[in-house]
Amino acid sequence: MSQEKHIPIHNLTYQEFQLTTLENGHPENFNDIHRHNFFEILWFREVGKESRLELDFENYHIKNNQICIIAPGQVFNMKLRGEKGYVFAISREIFKEVCDIETVLTSGTSPFFLNVANQMTCQLIVDLLEQEYHNSSRIGLMKAYLKAFCIVITEELNSQESLTNEKQRIQQLITLIEENYKVQKDSGFYAEKLNVSTHHLNDIVRLARGTTVKKMIAQRLLLEAKRELSYGALTTKEVAFKLGFNDTSYFSRFFKKQTNYSPEQFKNIRD
Repeated sequence: MSQEKHIPIHNLTYQEFQLTTLENGHPENFNDIHRHNFFEILWFREVGKESRLELDFENYHIKNNQICIIAPGQVFNMKLRGEKGYVFAISREIFKEVCDIETVLTSGTSPFFLNVANQMTCQLIVDLLEQEYHNSSRIGLMKAYLKAFCIVITEELNSQESLTNEKQRIQQLITLIEENYKVQKDSGFYAEKLNVSTHHLNDIVRLARGTTVKKMIAQRLLLEAKRELSYGALTTKEVAFKLGFNDTSYFSRFFKKQTNYSPEQFKNIRD
């Protein structure tokens, strides 16, 4: 039997929802590189000067009263050093019921702050949720508390006016890329799905993101390639095929163009 060739995936084993505190332990082991097959909300109430987390190759210096939402599939690592706060492990099904923001559903969030008023509101909700979780555990009531909590925290993300049609298209594009990037690398496919011309879609993306559809697809492919080369045990050829490249040499050229490293060099750097 060959060695495990995938980044470890942490599962919700016997519950659709788990609630714990950072100081009293965690339903999974933080101290390794891993992915989740569920959503996780981390609320860092009190942290130290050295509190950091790594999320998809980005290192974040955590501060008091920050929240981070981790989506299934993201690569996560953090060494706990006495931080205080809450951890919500939520199944995909329940999370979709309590939070319907497309970008959060597909790619989570980087750490963001809660303002003082929302901190107080969230603490009241969590107190109620914690009481229910440790006593009657009525799933309907816990979902209601979770939905209230998600409404408050995502208010920080949605403080601007209602999304315009173009912003909605960007969100739809992000979702389409997430679902299809391994098999559909042509900008025209995404434009057709969104009922716009390729030229117009690129104009929207250029204005909103300062990039192009092709570059967004390439960045998503590159992220997944980095994940596998860094934390998995797949060969370069296996990673290439997993990401829809039929030619390993073409994949190597693609990777080097994006990073200035060959896949083998990058893998050695991360070892």
